[in-house]
Amino acid sequence: MSSPAAPQAAEIPDPAPGETAEPTAPEARTTRGLLSRFTIDTRPLRHPAYRRLWTSNVVTAIGSQLTTVAVPKQIYDVTGSSTWIGIASFAALVPLVVFGLWGGAVADAVDRRKLLLVTNVGIAATSVAFWAQAAAGLHSVWPLIVLLATQQGLFGINSAARGSAIPRLVPQSELAAANSLGATVMLSGALFGPMLAGALIPVVGLSTLYLVDAVGLTATIWAVYRLPALPPLTRPKTAAGNGAPGHGTARGTGWSQVADGFRFVAANQLLLISFAVDLIAMVLGMPRALFPQLAATTYAGNHFALGLLFAAMPAGALVGGLLSGTFTRIRRHGAMTIGAVAAWGVVMTGFGLAGSLWLACLFMALGGVADFVSMVFRNAILQSVAPDEMRGRMQGVFVVVVAGGPRLADLVHGIAGATLGTRTAVAGGGILVVIAVVILATLVPSYWRYQANS
Repeated sequence: MSSPAAPQAAEIPDPAPGETAEPTAPEARTTRGLLSRFTIDTRPLRHPAYRRLWTSNVVTAIGSQLTTVAVPKQIYDVTGSSTWIGIASFAALVPLVVFGLWGGAVADAVDRRKLLLVTNVGIAATSVAFWAQAAAGLHSVWPLIVLLATQQGLFGINSAARGSAIPRLVPQSELAAANSLGATVMLSGALFGPMLAGALIPVVGLSTLYLVDAVGLTATIWAVYRLPALPPLTRPKTAAGNGAPGHGTARGTGWSQVADGFRFVAANQLLLISFAVDLIAMVLGMPRALFPQLAATTYAGNHFALGLLFAAMPAGALVGGLLSGTFTRIRRHGAMTIGAVAAWGVVMTGFGLAGSLWLACLFMALGGVADFVSMVFRNAILQSVAPDEMRGRMQGVFVVVVAGGPRLADLVHGIAGATLGTRTAVAGGGILVVIAVVILATLVPSYWRYQANS
């Protein structure tokens, strides 16, 4: 089911002149070498193409968060209603899901470098349009909703192309580390970007935030422009019924190809269980819908309770990313995923039973670490098991699961919290996560035993 190790390695582009893809000297155990076993795993940065792409994300991670804060702020300023923020959020989810799925089929049919280039230019153009309407003083919510929906549709396609391109830039043994590096940058942006936005709005004005995001995206566009060509690969059939990947012609990009992707997931037990594990963790164990109620009731004496509850999980996940060297070299990806989701269930149970705000935040931070570990290995399994001609569509399904799971959780926990109380809903959900994931691992031992190729 997984691609042979040799073709994977062969897909990595040669280093540019003056750049090296391997350590320059096999010097023995230095302090730096020992630290690398505990701090963030930087092995993928040895590959020039991936390094350029990752470095550009350092710039855009914070810029994208500026827009993430500015859009709902402007919507509220224009309408004076949080309802419109909810409407805009739903309007953005639909194109994200639709174009994430369709974009996966496109990513499997065209040069992924070109697709990344087009979508990044499009995202930058929407940021410029956001700036233009804000600078012009338009007081209408509809241009904001249309631009947000357009941007999220482009982001859905871009995400499918980017995720499916990573296995072409680093060897399979470093996929977990590459996913960890990328997620750590995004988490850093999610943690510090909103704080920067809050500080900048009174100083430079809301419209400038959009412009900063657009300018920052030029770094990503340049990095993508410098990538090697990433045309679709085919697996020509041999007499034995298999073959090594090679450059091929473009495939179709219709919804029948999207359906083929879902059929591929249904027929591939490892991928199916990987998505099921994530849905178990999110739907049963993600209590964010109850944060406002907890802040208003259980922790009503602390005015910062709501912000702390929302910040604790990304803060913990960021710590997990910075210490990712402790786990990204582990080959038992299935066991690590199961263990991380079980740990998530345990800490969510603790969160539900916590008697103080700080203890609750500690449990949420530990949950962030567990969620980060699960994400790294689930994505590595997806990128390893799916052949290149299916990776775009698999990333599209991944986008749907990641976007849809927490929203289903909001509905489930909102109802459970209102009927059973917050403590019972959260702690009970955590217990159900542990039970469900243990049952799944018992019923499908092949997932628990799955190991990545060297």
